[in-house]
Amino acid sequence: MTAPVATPDQSTGTESALDRPWKVLVWDDPVNLMSYVTFVFRKLFGFSEEKAHRLMMEVHVEGRAVVSSGARERAEMDVFRLHEHGLWATMEQDS
Repeated sequence: MTAPVATPDQSTGTESALDRPWKVLVWDDPVNLMSYVTFVFRKLFGFSEEKAHRLMMEVHVEGRAVVSSGARERAEMDVFRLHEHGLWATMEQDS
């Protein structure tokens, strides 16, 4: 006899809320220069110049951008590090 295998909740057809990744959002602010935001994205996340610039422009034009996603603990650390660099960041569970 083998042990039962955990499967997604078949009664609702959705996966558990605990399994959904968390995403880190950076919000537009009137304080930080666009070049500084690009610099922080490159420093903290190792993004290329092009990707960091694209995300910075998304923050500037749309008001926010998702810069990372994953486990809750990692998202909390990313938000903390962004706050240390003076950026406004939050996290939310992916839907």
